[in-house]
Amino acid sequence: MKLQSELLSHLGWSDNIINKEAKVRLAQQIADKVQDGQTVGAGSGSTVYLALFAIAERIKKEKLNVKVIPSSIEITMACSSLGIPVTGLFEDKPDWAFDGADEVDPKNSLIKGRGGALFKEKLLIKSSKKNYILVDESKIVTRLGMNFPVPVEVFPGALLYVESALREMGINDIALRSAKGKDGPIITENNNCIFDIHFNHIPNDMEQKIKSITGVIESGLFIGYDVEVLIAK
Repeated sequence: MKLQSELLSHLGWSDNIINKEAKVRLAQQIADKVQDGQTVGAGSGSTVYLALFAIAERIKKEKLNVKVIPSSIEITMACSSLGIPVTGLFEDKPDWAFDGADEVDPKNSLIKGRGGALFKEKLLIKSSKKNYILVDESKIVTRLGMNFPVPVEVFPGALLYVESALREMGINDIALRSAKGKDGPIITENNNCIFDIHFNHIPNDMEQKIKSITGVIESGLFIGYDVEVLIAK
């Protein structure tokens, strides 16, 4: 029996969508890439959210057999409300994936994780042969770290140790990310916390240096990944 939920049917994006018309066009471009029988990985962000609407419309009109591997609870709920079948990495491997980014540099290296789903987003990208990154022009930077800090997901019991290790790496500032809808810090879907870190300089090996610290689950640096960046215009 299929469950019906009035709550899910009224889901919407939590913030105003900036540059929405251009993002809708880019969302349709992504939806047009979907082929019958495919499994597609879906990251996070407003353009990803809009793309799900366009994909759902194609599934309904063309009766496509398409499944989505979501990166977060909110994307899972969006798929459910739109009637898009969901699956996971235990059952399927994505034919391709699409995601957003907070920053993109000239080499297509990224900062991601403002939505707190960096671990699952990186896992999806690593699991997919082809990846599309959807951004608007405000996300294009000359160097990483210009506009956004680097998120680092940390096991709660290791917060103090990880903070000490990160401070030895030449950082400008570090903050434990606080939640807006609850008291205290943000808790990720993996029951961890997030540091937001401003670096003086982000060399090419910084992603691996951060990941080597015991207690770090993942960082929001995506350096040297094979991705195709699509810009909403």
